[in-house]
Formats: sequence, structure tokens, C-alpha cells
Amino acid sequence: MCDYSLHAVATRPAQVGETIVTTTFRGTSTRGFASEADLSVAVCLLPGTELAFADNVRYDNRWIWTRTINSRVGKFGKVDPHIPDRHHDAIEFPDGKYVLVTQLVECQRATVLQLPVTQPVGEHKPQVAADRPQPTVTRLPIG
Repeated sequence: MCDYSLHAVATRPAQVGETIVTTTFRGTSTRGFASEADLSVAVCLLPGTELAFADNVRYDNRWIWTRTINSRVGKFGKVDPHIPDRHHDAIEFPDGKYVLVTQLVECQRATVLQLPVTQPVGEHKPQVAADRPQPTVTRLPIG
């Protein structure tokens, strides 16, 4: 998803394996994720999307100093969705803390590790155990 204040910004969904960067979008005061190749298009994440940052995550509260989370992995989600007209997009870290995406310091790089399963209920076709491929996915322990 993309935060409520990005309604006038072009958007596209995230793709597994791509590197995205934090940026402030032109004409807004909102920060979010974009492709390094095109900073004008917001890359939207679904709740549950897992990210690996290139460095420990830095954020601010619109103060002079920035703060650092001693983690390079996080999971995208929403906070306080019942409260209108505020930012909801956030990254949750393994220790249970979260930071709003709009508070992330600009120019931080992250790789999209995994997207959440979005298959509608009822479309799953059960397979016989012998026919079922063995999973080889490695998941990071993030909350």
C-alpha cells in the first residue's frame, strides 16, 4: 500500500528482489519508497512484505538529530488504520518496535526479500504429497 498522502503520486507494486530507496516525493512532505531508476514513482508495499536494508535503519521525528535502529531487516505493515488523515505505513523490526515510513531518513536502500501471499481463498488446489515440490525458502526471524 502507499500512504494516504501519496494519492497524487504515480505508484506501482513492489517486486521481489528489487532494490528500493527512501525518498521524499516532489510536491509532498511525505517520504516513502521508490526505485533508484525512477524516484518520481512510489513503490507500494503490501502488509507483510519483508525488507533487508543495506545498513542499520535511520529515522527522525522531524528534529535535528536522527536515530538508528540496530537492525537491517523489517516487515512492512500498517499502524492505527482506524485513525483517518495520518500516516499509517510503518516498518516493524524484530524487537517489536516500528517506525513510520515517512520518518525514514532519505537515501536508504532496501531489498524486497519476500511479498506476502495474496492468493484468494478457494483458489488453492491441493496436491498429493508425492507431487508437492519441497520448499527451499529461507525466512528471516522478524517478529
